[in-house]
Amino acid sequence: MESVKNNITLIGMPASGKSTVGVILAKILGLSFVDTDLVIQQREGALLCDIISERGLEGFLKAEESAVLSISPSNTVIATGGSVVYSEAGMEYLKSLGKVVYLKVEKEDLFKRLHNIKQRGVVLSPGETLDEMYATRSVLYEKYADIVIDETNASVEETVEMIRELMK
Repeated sequence: MESVKNNITLIGMPASGKSTVGVILAKILGLSFVDTDLVIQQREGALLCDIISERGLEGFLKAEESAVLSISPSNTVIATGGSVVYSEAGMEYLKSLGKVVYLKVEKEDLFKRLHNIKQRGVVLSPGETLDEMYATRSVLYEKYADIVIDETNASVEETVEMIRELMK
């Protein structure tokens, strides 16, 4: 059995465009697409925001980790939830599947994009601010990324093109 290394995993903050960029990238490269947030919802039979409110942060992170570890993609673009980097096992697994691409958004841009934080199912610890989340996660995204794409002033198409160029 050959090891599958031909996947592209997108990581980054909530609202950094992982799902949107992922679908377009998959179309352009002729790859499949999977969104781990949708995998969680299918496996758990509940919306992300409901899982978080019913099971709390730990319960959600467990569900996310098991959903990530359940996929076995090949030739696939994988869009992950912003909190996936809290799972070392999940991230090591994703790294074993192919390249991990961090879609980096500047804090000010991100805060403009994050309108409806509760409905999106954004994982914040009790009392954690967006500033604190940004600081904590940025370090983890950098740690796990094989490639960092700076999305400052970039359109979705430009972001897709930057990834495509770097994957050649």
